[in-house]
Amino acid sequence: MNKLQSGLKLTFLGGVGEVGKNIMALEYNNEIIIIDSGLAFPSDDMPGVDIVIPDFTYLINNKQKIKAIFITHGHEDHIGALPYLLRELPNVPVYASKLSVALIENKLKEHKKIKCKPISVKPKQVIKVSNFQVEFVKVTHSISGSMALAITTPVGVYFHTGDFKIDYTPIDGDAMDLVRLAEISRKGILLLTADSTNAERPGFSMSERKVGATLDNLFVQNQSKRIIIATFASNVHRIQQILDICEKYNRKIIFTGRSMLNICETAAKIGELKFNKECVVDVNNIDKYTDNQLCILCTGSQGEENSALARMANGEFNKIEIGNNDYVIFSSSAIPGNEKEINNVINLLYSKGASIIYESLAEVHVSGHAYQEELKTLHSILKPKFFIPVHGEYRHLRAHSNLAKDLGMNDRNILIPEIGDTILINKNVIKKWGTVPSGIKLVDGLEVSEAGGIVQRDRMQLASEGICIVTVTISSKFGSLTSKPDILTRGFMNIKGNEEVLDECKDLILNQIINSNFKTQDWVQIKNNIKKTLQTYFFKKLKRKPLIIPIIIETK
Repeated sequence: MNKLQSGLKLTFLGGVGEVGKNIMALEYNNEIIIIDSGLAFPSDDMPGVDIVIPDFTYLINNKQKIKAIFITHGHEDHIGALPYLLRELPNVPVYASKLSVALIENKLKEHKKIKCKPISVKPKQVIKVSNFQVEFVKVTHSISGSMALAITTPVGVYFHTGDFKIDYTPIDGDAMDLVRLAEISRKGILLLTADSTNAERPGFSMSERKVGATLDNLFVQNQSKRIIIATFASNVHRIQQILDICEKYNRKIIFTGRSMLNICETAAKIGELKFNKECVVDVNNIDKYTDNQLCILCTGSQGEENSALARMANGEFNKIEIGNNDYVIFSSSAIPGNEKEINNVINLLYSKGASIIYESLAEVHVSGHAYQEELKTLHSILKPKFFIPVHGEYRHLRAHSNLAKDLGMNDRNILIPEIGDTILINKNVIKKWGTVPSGIKLVDGLEVSEAGGIVQRDRMQLASEGICIVTVTISSKFGSLTSKPDILTRGFMNIKGNEEVLDECKDLILNQIINSNFKTQDWVQIKNNIKKTLQTYFFKKLKRKPLIIPIIIETK
């Protein structure tokens, strides 16, 4: 094996060219560690799908090489696919911060066959795994316990930021450890992979404390109203500020929404969330308080169909009815693709008389991802030899690579990967080395299936074209039809006014199968002939392609 082949291999199974599904495999000398294991949410062309996870084929095929999994933070796009990965790698240790461990443990309760006890680590703690020494480094982000990873390998130091921003005044007072970054950089950073989400945004991101000041003002301005705040349940620092403001103005807090209840309970148990329990009341006791005594903290900032806020907007939330004295705050930004759902909820809330404030009207949300000037600070401190932008769509990765070039990095030392790429790095070279099996898997209830499978194709056809069920009844005694076929249609034509079309369909089916010998002929072939006949007819007559299901019933 030559020197290049013995370098460090970094394989991307998600998280590049997209936002979500973050997972990388780091390999040296046939030993692998994994960084994160996240999910993505389904797009509109995936009806019925719950979540989207990476294709783990490469990791499953190399499971004997995998030594550990390291988690940067507890957001779903970094831990959501972990249970499905652990199904395949049951004995691999998982290392993460205290809050991340608690959230992972909650998630694993829903996957009872997985016996994994994640290991909690602290900033500056070093985990030695075979050829790797992994140090956890404190960073600031929109969830507590976020960590970067400084990984010492036989070919040099590899630094992965995870999701981060540089907030000099974080809510918990524990700022990003820039001093430790400077100390690590003195060793020389061979490779940097860094968050690119906001690489197109100039300047600095706003501090989380600014949101707290804005929310405080809104509480003062709306003293007589009931305040409802929708935010990301994982943003513990945001929730802490809201709880502090409620206590300051003597408002009781009501938590609504499953994820909000679960995360707040979990964060409180481990001390990440601190509040007076007497300030929290159950939604069933809401009638005991006046509007100006209450603040409702809920899920639904993205307009999710079954979220607490969406159910309130639709009048489907027991105990909470939206009215003229409600002041609703969307303390969040729209995740791309969710704009329509969010707007629908906002319009419904307005129609019920509520007043509403959101990001474009006031500073009620800040991003958890670094802007350009923060990225420049990171690069200037670490001074990496090689750079790979990650965590973003291709335009974000390109913007981040251009920023690195503007800071003086050689274009030959920057590489933008695609999902499935393996990048090989040694002390002198960075290059694409090959590809591995990659893509997505769809989680639908308890089933994990291939993208583009039969079930998904049928659902898409049902949604766009409708269904036609043809029932043919035969006599087992005579081996012939007992009556004309029965046709049931849904979702592709109105029965009323199309009786002639249905009669023609029945005649076509009869002509197709009238001479069939049901005792000797293959029934599967008869069904296929019915399908082909109706497919041709419906397309010529109606320009539609419904899902056609023939059924043959045998009677005595």
